[in-house]
Amino acid sequence: MSESSSQLTYRAAGVDIDAGDELVERIKPAAKRTMRPEVLAGIGGFGALFEISRKYRQPVLVSGTDGVGTKLKLAFEWNRHDTIGQDLVAMSVNDILVQGAEPLFFLDYFACGKLHVDTAAQVVEGIARGCELAGCALIGGETAEMPGMYPVGEYDLAGFAVGAVEKDAIIDGSRIQPGDVVLGLASSGAHSNGYSLIRRILERSNADVARPFGESGTLGDAIMAPTRIYVKPLLALMQALPVKGLAHITGGGLTDNIPRILKDGLTAVIDRSAWTLPPLFQWLQREGNVADAEMHRVFNCGIGMVVVVAEEHAGSAMALLGAAGESVMAIGRIEATQPGQAQTVVV
Repeated sequence: MSESSSQLTYRAAGVDIDAGDELVERIKPAAKRTMRPEVLAGIGGFGALFEISRKYRQPVLVSGTDGVGTKLKLAFEWNRHDTIGQDLVAMSVNDILVQGAEPLFFLDYFACGKLHVDTAAQVVEGIARGCELAGCALIGGETAEMPGMYPVGEYDLAGFAVGAVEKDAIIDGSRIQPGDVVLGLASSGAHSNGYSLIRRILERSNADVARPFGESGTLGDAIMAPTRIYVKPLLALMQALPVKGLAHITGGGLTDNIPRILKDGLTAVIDRSAWTLPPLFQWLQREGNVADAEMHRVFNCGIGMVVVVAEEHAGSAMALLGAAGESVMAIGRIEATQPGQAQTVVV
């Protein structure tokens, strides 16, 4: 029988169903660690079932989706897949958190040209770890093996989070007013933003990423540090005192994200001397010859989450967040916008 007339199989075409089944079995224990009582059916079915808790009187569902950008390219290049899953979870749960929502469940989408079970399992373990930190259930997902769609050894990730908040507890920034205090919660690094620029800086500097780099271990460790998840400390803070606004500092940095929670006529004046620029960002700015304004617009510069509270609550908020393990600083104030002034000014 000629090769052209021989029987073909899905495996011969590049899709290994058995590998997909093996991955499902490998990740079930990780997903099980994240379960919540509201999960009625999770991994393995055609759809996951989640019951809204009766603790909510008027629940509003809040959803978010994101990926991890070109940080993935470094994960491929450096063969570091164990933390990228936490990045994926963080980008969505931190986003829905800023509206006051408690993350309830998370789904992931993992797409590749050829499924390598060990690599995919590392990624999903990281996703499960992120879900545990956020207190949400890894309730399902999709693994897509698509020959010819991705270069050998590469994959893509997307994540989807759903949370809930009482209708009368939604945080939308509408109560922010002049005199309020802007608090900054420390980031764990660059999180998952600005990596196209980081990669260019790495190319220009020809840096040895295996060299020691401060308390982070190596330079590579500092660059790949997983995104911090702020869910549990901030949910506790919301229960303790009025939080007027929250901004997740992602792409766009401080200057583009804070205005998203401010009404017209208000400006956040950020005091850059209120915190020390972490070593990673010092290195990036120096090696890339990056201007201050560009740093503030591209990177979080050491501030991963912004919290706006009334002046009388600022001290209590800082104490509560500090007791929960967060490094928190008063980094600015809300003022009435002056003519020609932007809604966030770094001074």
